[in-house]
Amino acid sequence: MNDRKLFRNGVVGTVIAAICCFTPFLVIVLGAVGLSAWLGWLDYVLFPAMFASMGLVAQALYLRAGKTGASPKGYIAAAVVVLSALLFWLEFRFALRLSIAAAAAVAAYAFYLRRAGTPLDGKKLEQRS
Repeated sequence: MNDRKLFRNGVVGTVIAAICCFTPFLVIVLGAVGLSAWLGWLDYVLFPAMFASMGLVAQALYLRAGKTGASPKGYIAAAVVVLSALLFWLEFRFALRLSIAAAAAVAAYAFYLRRAGTPLDGKKLEQRS
């Protein structure tokens, strides 16, 4: 999967999960079709899905930057697991704050990659002698 498709899928997944987590959209839809019993456990799926989608965005940013060296996949997977576990442990009390912090971390990572001198448009920098 190329970096553009990975980025697009990550952003779409993040937006859909955020809409479903922070709005009454699913409450209305599932209630209308008679599946309101599913609402009790839905957050246990939606928040990890949103964090995983943000992880896809971070990985796509890394690939777009053309960075060499160790891949951040392990760190991204660990961050998704830790954020999800923290959210469950805190019983969703700080769900919005943790989600904003995760989005800010992805934005900071994008800023770091851009600041490091690598373009995020998929083109590698020219080698200078």
